[in-house]
Amino acid sequence: MNKLKKDILAWITVIIFIVIIFVLYNRLEDQYMDLGEDAPIPIELHPLVEEKKDILLEQASNLDIEVVIIEKTRSIRRQNELYAQGRSKQGDIVTYARGGESYHNYGLAIDYTLQDENGEMIWDTQYDGNGNGESDWFEVAELAKNLGFEWGGDWNNFKDYPHLQMDFGLSINQLKRGLRPSYEENKE
Repeated sequence: MNKLKKDILAWITVIIFIVIIFVLYNRLEDQYMDLGEDAPIPIELHPLVEEKKDILLEQASNLDIEVVIIEKTRSIRRQNELYAQGRSKQGDIVTYARGGESYHNYGLAIDYTLQDENGEMIWDTQYDGNGNGESDWFEVAELAKNLGFEWGGDWNNFKDYPHLQMDFGLSINQLKRGLRPSYEENKE
């Protein structure tokens, strides 16, 4: 009987410990992010992403590189349309993210391209419009990374050269659950 009591006490201790860890984890997560089950899908860029985008455009311009933002926040519907491209619709595959699975859906990503002096969009990642011997695409990517963006051109499985995102340490699953990065705690 004494051994049985010890075993039960040990299991109760383990269960209490797991519950405490779970509660502390959720409090920590909530402390750094706005949490709401019904958190709406943003229709605009997160304020910090917007700020950093503007800085990126200015820094690129200072290097004589004209950057054009071609995509910001996307609706779930628009994301699903892009996902269908190259699958059930004509065109090349441009994304592996369905609606709700892209940082664009949460106002945390932008896509860019370059523009030449004639106003033509440049998709050639080797383009050197400012004549400094370096790819303008890669120069813009470096500027963006220095501002805190993650660049899709660094991804291993699917190179998405136009894509820049700031995930604020949040996974897509967390965003789907309603977690949102706060502005003040992420501002530098």
